[in-house]
Amino acid sequence: MTRLSTAVRGLVTTLATLLAVTTAPTPAQAKPEPKAPNDFVALRTVDPTIVQEMRYFTRHNFVGERIDGYRQPLCILTRPAAEALHEAQRRLLRQGYTLKVYDCYRPQRAVDHFVRWAEDLDDEAMKDEFYPNVDKTRLFADGYIAEKSGHSRGSTLDLTIVRLPAKPTRPYAPGEPLVPCYAPKAERFPDNSVDMGTGFDCFDTLSHTLDPRIQGEQRANRLLLKRTLEALGFVNLAEEWWHYTFKPEPYPDTYFNFPVSWKSLAGH
Repeated sequence: MTRLSTAVRGLVTTLATLLAVTTAPTPAQAKPEPKAPNDFVALRTVDPTIVQEMRYFTRHNFVGERIDGYRQPLCILTRPAAEALHEAQRRLLRQGYTLKVYDCYRPQRAVDHFVRWAEDLDDEAMKDEFYPNVDKTRLFADGYIAEKSGHSRGSTLDLTIVRLPAKPTRPYAPGEPLVPCYAPKAERFPDNSVDMGTGFDCFDTLSHTLDPRIQGEQRANRLLLKRTLEALGFVNLAEEWWHYTFKPEPYPDTYFNFPVSWKSLAGH
């Protein structure tokens, strides 16, 4: 082989190598997680006295597993909602109570998780506690599950009242026997909340805030929560005694999808 042919062959090999390198697919870059707008805050930084029992970070919920997007057991809200809640807490503390939140901002990916679960008619692991009288085929039609949630806009939360001193609630043990969420308080899963007539996330008409079957102490407890929050700009969802939205909402038409974590917030 001549020197010229050797040189040509070497040049061809080099070009082929360069072509392979330039046309090879580049490794996929991890897409950065979306962040919360600057006016979203961790409730703990506005009022550290409000009890937080973030149910969707745990397996004690109607799905039976931690919900997508809940990276930490953290209540995140728009600042106006958090500050109004702080004032509600001040008023209740004077009466010997504290607020307890179950859920606050909820990412769209969590709502999507609920939808996938609702469409899987074979998964009824938590039915005996959370929806004993509701056929799972009816969850969308009856309004228990939807493809969008006001929680994703950042000013809606689920909460209750606890009498002080607040006793701890024991953790849920996966696989333990389930009791209907509308059973007498002494029989259903223990919660340090005052008796509201049903547990949180009870898919039943007894959860309607003003259901006439709820009377006495249970009704008084619901009305105490309702009066306190409504006086500060919150609006109750009539079908759920625990569900309130602060008005006016800073983001009435935006459904956010950043994870529930400190890293999602400004300054982290």
